[in-house]
Amino acid sequence: MNKILKDQFLIDNLSDDQQHVIADMNTYIAQHLAAKDHAVAVIQGAAGTGKSVVLMQLVKQYMTDKRFKTALVVNHPELYKAYQDMAKAFPGLNPKAIRRPTALINDAQKNHRQYDVIFVDEAHLLYSKSEPYAHYRGNNQLTDLMNLAKVVVVVYDFNQVFQSKMYWSQDLLRKTIGQHPYRQFDLDFQYRMVASPAQVDWMDRLTAQQPLTPFPNDSPFEFEVFATAGELYEKIKAQNQAVGLSRVVATSGFPRIDGRHNVEMDTFSLPWDEWDPQRTHWAKRESSITQVGTIYTLQGFDLNYVAMIIGPSFGYDPKTDQMTIIPEKYSHKEIFKKRQDMQFTPEQYQDFVANVLNVLIKRGKYGLYLTAYDDALRQRLLALQAK
Repeated sequence: MNKILKDQFLIDNLSDDQQHVIADMNTYIAQHLAAKDHAVAVIQGAAGTGKSVVLMQLVKQYMTDKRFKTALVVNHPELYKAYQDMAKAFPGLNPKAIRRPTALINDAQKNHRQYDVIFVDEAHLLYSKSEPYAHYRGNNQLTDLMNLAKVVVVVYDFNQVFQSKMYWSQDLLRKTIGQHPYRQFDLDFQYRMVASPAQVDWMDRLTAQQPLTPFPNDSPFEFEVFATAGELYEKIKAQNQAVGLSRVVATSGFPRIDGRHNVEMDTFSLPWDEWDPQRTHWAKRESSITQVGTIYTLQGFDLNYVAMIIGPSFGYDPKTDQMTIIPEKYSHKEIFKKRQDMQFTPEQYQDFVANVLNVLIKRGKYGLYLTAYDDALRQRLLALQAK
């Protein structure tokens, strides 16, 4: 198995908190396998709290046990590649049991298949509405998965919701589960980053449009604001050369220049990440150091260092000393797609954009390098760094 994936998803030294959650979940799963009542177990936590680590321990346990009919689904093409890669390392774990949700639902409904346990990573990416373009014609993928299994184990982070067609909230989750048995297992300790709680809080306050403050200097986590994207790129290239797995990422909204839809700022100009059907996921490809990563290639993955270019859809209000969000400058319009069954407020659309930035700035285990396309925001961040 690829060492990068093993280190992220299959760690040997679980924390006491993780071991306790796994033990409780085993008890819950065993209880409802016997009851056959379509129960739901929810692993909930913010980015970096070890949700996928807990899930993969359960996947390894149940999906290599021939007594159980199981499946693992994830609605994310890059994570799907990663899990297919990991499946090779486990005797008894059939790669064909790892599916995209639409494919599994359509196949199971057509062939009348039923499961003991279905595991769902990044369940906040499940469709909560019909999406015929993606060949999903049901009304809610979680509902369909619940009907197919005795127990569904799902990983949720409501702060990683960033598209209307994949909209989830606590209320919608509870409504979808309805009268079925349900238990939530919370993870709240930050495992991905070596950042301190105060530093993680700074990131959350930034994206929540709270007044800006200097970045706390109370851990080995490396943080630096750059005056230019060109300088930021040189830094991340040096880190990639030194320790590997270091990439530049950005939020959308960059204008086309001479027909090019690149990320262009001062001396910096690189293309966006390229979709590639090959099995190797984006961050693991050596060529991705010459591209700009997005939420679609990096959600769910760890980097060693991340270089973040905050795009044009973020500005600065000097009156409130807050970063501002400008959804109309966010160029990926899929997040604003209208739904017939619910209406979204301007604040919710801002939350979608903010969630993208929050996820991306937390990709780096050991450091975050930052710059901003908006001049006023960049200058304010630089001024705070000088204090």
